[in-house]
Amino acid sequence: MIDVELEQFQSLLDECKQAVVFTGAGISTESGIPDFRSPGGVWTTNQPIEFSDFMNSEEMRRETWRRKINTDKSFRAAEPNRGHRAVEKLVRVGKVSSVITQNIDGLHQQSGVPDERIIELHGNSTYAKCLECGTRHEIDDIMSVFKTDETLPVCTGCGGPYVKPATISFGQSMPEAEMQRARVETDACDLFIALGSSLVVYPAAGFPIIAKNNGARLVIVTREPTDLDHLADLVLNREIGPTLGEVVEVN
Repeated sequence: MIDVELEQFQSLLDECKQAVVFTGAGISTESGIPDFRSPGGVWTTNQPIEFSDFMNSEEMRRETWRRKINTDKSFRAAEPNRGHRAVEKLVRVGKVSSVITQNIDGLHQQSGVPDERIIELHGNSTYAKCLECGTRHEIDDIMSVFKTDETLPVCTGCGGPYVKPATISFGQSMPEAEMQRARVETDACDLFIALGSSLVVYPAAGFPIIAKNNGARLVIVTREPTDLDHLADLVLNREIGPTLGEVVEVN
């Protein structure tokens, strides 16, 4: 039996010259990473720590690292799924110019997408960074000390106390360079593919609208409807891995 929707998706991919992929939590939940925002997600049991609280309270900095221990259990066990592999193939064959992601798990990098092709709007949880001088710190080095007596990390570069997982917290400014890169890539594409994003978190959710206003085609693949479905040329309320894997022909 012919799947008309998948044929439409294939045609849009075939016709485009430069696509952009935009990914949200839905692509990674298929790898076992919990969704932070959905009912039953991480933030329903633990309210997110505000950036100002992290900066102003030593206890909140400790709580940040306590939570990091728990979230790392699922992150470290996760591996790229069929959806990630399909995205990697689209980048490798030159169909997709960049992957704009709201995810912090590093699974696109693990799948083989080059770092320079990935634009992380919400940062990356696989390493830490000093908020004062920008020095990168490896998570394992911090955790080995913190797990012993909850000693907070101090920057080896400047000696500052504000070493934080390299993710964007509530109340923290969005990364300007990444936002600018995402805008440039969105402006240049003729097909924008949103995968597994609820498309409610702005300013990131504005990129599909920008692409559509510039004349690009828009494809949305999520398990649930979104508020931007009415703008899309094609909406697929399906699992991402099997859907994209079949269209791109990866296992």
